[in-house]
Amino acid sequence: MTVPTSRPAIGASLYFALAFTLGAYFTFAAVQGDYGVFRQVQIEAEAKALQAERDQLATELDDMRNKTRRLSDEYLDLDLLDEQARSVLGYVRADEIVIR
Repeated sequence: MTVPTSRPAIGASLYFALAFTLGAYFTFAAVQGDYGVFRQVQIEAEAKALQAERDQLATELDDMRNKTRRLSDEYLDLDLLDEQARSVLGYVRADEIVIR
């Protein structure tokens, strides 16, 4: 007759260790991996920043188009022309005093 021994089951221990390791790995990958939660938050923040930059550039482009139209041959704004000549070329009339 055989006497039962109380030896711990190594197979079951290895199975649970492997299951725990795989679970920990997949949890880590879901949170911090290339497609994880943190990366998704980072991508959304970058997208919002790029959209704000795009909106700012669109506003600047509209301003430049407006100034270009106002300085075109079809529609000449003399005040803007005078302002640009003073700003870019440093134009000053003879009867004006410049204070810096």
